[in-house]
Amino acid sequence: KGLLHGNGTVEGAVEWLLAHQEDDDIDDPIENVPKNDGSSSGDGLVAQSYKCNECGKVLSNMANLELHANKTGHSDFEESTELKKPLTEEEKKAKIEEIKSLLKAKRTERELKEKNENVDREKQRRFMGKEMIKTREQMEMEARKRQALMKKKEKEAALKERQRIRAELEKDRRERAANKGKLSSKLGVDGYNPDGIQYDVPADGQGGAENADAAIAKKPKQAAPSAAKMDEYISKVSSYRAGGDGGNCLKILKAYIGNVVKNPDEPKYRKINMDNKAYKTKVKPFLGAKSLLLAVGFNPTEDGLGLELSEDADVKVLEQALEKVEAAYDAYMK
Repeated sequence: KGLLHGNGTVEGAVEWLLAHQEDDDIDDPIENVPKNDGSSSGDGLVAQSYKCNECGKVLSNMANLELHANKTGHSDFEESTELKKPLTEEEKKAKIEEIKSLLKAKRTERELKEKNENVDREKQRRFMGKEMIKTREQMEMEARKRQALMKKKEKEAALKERQRIRAELEKDRRERAANKGKLSSKLGVDGYNPDGIQYDVPADGQGGAENADAAIAKKPKQAAPSAAKMDEYISKVSSYRAGGDGGNCLKILKAYIGNVVKNPDEPKYRKINMDNKAYKTKVKPFLGAKSLLLAVGFNPTEDGLGLELSEDADVKVLEQALEKVEAAYDAYMK
């Protein structure tokens, strides 16, 4: 009814239906013989079908018209006197078979597409799995290479250390042979540490004070430590690199001199006990350490067991020595 009264267009049909949707006869069937309202041609012909003006297709009823409009988006229709011949039973069966064949082809095409998509997904999954395995194997190989390189470096370092120890042992052997069995250096647990101390007690433990006095008498006299040689003394201490012993010695010297500079009137800081472990292991073995203490104003005590800062010690010399030792320590630890 909407198309008949809406100029044959979908827009006109919608507007007519909206305007007449409350009419009592809106749901009444359409009569085959149109009224004299202009719906039939002037020569008395009756509209038998509907025709799409956009594609020329003839449609037998309103349901087919709506289906065609929804399917194609066409909206320009008109009534037609051309009779749409109804399908015979054979034609209906053929049409049904055609539709079934079409649906089957569509279904087969969809299944084939889904199958191909599944195959592509499976290929992608396998490819990603292989790539992950390859990446893991490569990472494991690189880890093994790094481990092998590390072991190689450790072996080379151990070989160099053995060679160094053998060289130091050979050096000690030659030094003993040249000095009648005396050794002016020692081999510690941290490696070869040169030692500038000549112990008063002979290696065989015999001879007592008489042999000690004789050794002292034979020892040539050395010049008294001077403040002008502080850089030389500090440089000697800094030259001990094995095991960080030079740095430990500089740290103790910095503490000795720094305590005196910061607390000049404190008696406990003006004395150094040469018999304690820190002095015997970290100061006494190294050339230049004791000379530096003597150069800044420390003197041996009467009993010979310690060092004591003299009353006339120059504070400026102490401050200068502290500054130099701190700088040397910082440079050593870099």
